[in-house]
Amino acid sequence: MGDLTPEDKKGIGNLDDPGLPFNYPNREYGTVTMDTTRARFQWVSEVAYKNVHRIVTRGYDTTELMEEGYGMTDVLFVDFQARIASVEEDQMLNYVMIMALEDGLSAPAAVSRLVAQSKTFLTQACGASVHAFGHAYGAYSSFGNRLLDELAAGRESGLDIDAIAQGIVDENLNDESLGVSDLMLKDPAAKRMVARAKKLGVAGEYVELMEAIVEKAQAASDTPVDIDMLGAMGAVMMDIGFTPEATWAILAVTRSFAAGAHFIEETERAEYRRLGEVLTLPEMYDGPADRPVPSLADREANAKPALTTDLDEWAQQEEERKSVWGSGYSIFEEIEDPSKKTGVKSVGK
Repeated sequence: MGDLTPEDKKGIGNLDDPGLPFNYPNREYGTVTMDTTRARFQWVSEVAYKNVHRIVTRGYDTTELMEEGYGMTDVLFVDFQARIASVEEDQMLNYVMIMALEDGLSAPAAVSRLVAQSKTFLTQACGASVHAFGHAYGAYSSFGNRLLDELAAGRESGLDIDAIAQGIVDENLNDESLGVSDLMLKDPAAKRMVARAKKLGVAGEYVELMEAIVEKAQAASDTPVDIDMLGAMGAVMMDIGFTPEATWAILAVTRSFAAGAHFIEETERAEYRRLGEVLTLPEMYDGPADRPVPSLADREANAKPALTTDLDEWAQQEEERKSVWGSGYSIFEEIEDPSKKTGVKSVGK
């Protein structure tokens, strides 16, 4: 078949309707000249580019950075902040990342090991591990954006650090993303991180605000609380210039390094488990004792309807169902939708 002509298009549906705002059969076919008055789709990035000669990030040749002696953490400052960091800032980021890298047999490590048992790829296990590093586990975005918003709003209203901290505590005392909890009452790691930031001279307004929040929370809480690792890491990372989102990304990927080590150890120390190979012993089961299956003829005599007839019966049934583990009746708190809690108000420019 040859190329279609405008005449070939006549009579198709309502394309030749005189009420159309344009003459469809006379529209151009094939390649047309680029319309320079309209933005065209294209990927544009100010982060980096690569050609056959070099990889450049924020204007710096990465090979030249390495040859000069800059390291991974230096380039993180370049990538996320487009600047060369001071020696002290670089040392602080190293400190934070090392503290974040390994957490023993935590949830992300356990997930990595579970995935490793199914004869999969290391990258899949690390990806699953990062997924376990979720909003409730590491709420750096909601934590940091709260500090950003409250500090800006407080200063605009003429409040000092103490007043801003008091407002944050009044509204968020029991929020798991406050950065203050009972998690590290006996563990000095969070306090050491803050002390390290002060020693290096990189502690700034966010560490100051975080310390004020701790003081106000301790006064308001009925139980002992102190700064936890979320509060320490989040505040320090913001003081060395990283946004809450950048902090979350850096620390989640940092944890995936450890997940890779756990994956490798799991595959080296234990054999892969084939589908259906793993058996569960009766000793691992604590549900109802074995019971006979009633015949369909006896179904009604054994059935227990979910419908209740009065409030007392409903309340009794709710309590009974709480003892059926795995039913969901004992869940009293659900994790909020991360997209509604991160504090991110817009995407892109």
